[in-house]
Amino acid sequence: QVQLAESGGGLVQAGGSLRLSCAASGRPVSRYSMGWFRQAPGKEREFVAAISANGANTNLGDSVKGRFIISRELAKNTIYLQMNSLKPEDTAVYYCAVDAAMRSSWYVASVKDNDYEYWGQGTQVTVSS
Repeated sequence: QVQLAESGGGLVQAGGSLRLSCAASGRPVSRYSMGWFRQAPGKEREFVAAISANGANTNLGDSVKGRFIISRELAKNTIYLQMNSLKPEDTAVYYCAVDAAMRSSWYVASVKDNDYEYWGQGTQVTVSS
């Protein structure tokens, strides 16, 4: 079992920045690709970013490309989402997730949420205009 705990959410003005963290416990996640999703009220869950097990490859959703950066710190069993130039439409609950299938360390998890086995509880990000 893997437990995930997101942190770093909050209220920020448009144009500001936040850094989200997702700490994993229970067993090491260094062999797995991980990702970030978000869900706004009344909307479907949306892919934000994913990173390979070795941290070398990433994928970002179209709506956040050029503004968000995903990274991971293997020694701390943690991934991060650096969010810059935030917009009101970025307001959502942000979740991290683990694709626990055994794959190449270069593999980047997909944009489909049903490909992920473990999920955190989420952290609220609110961007005011």
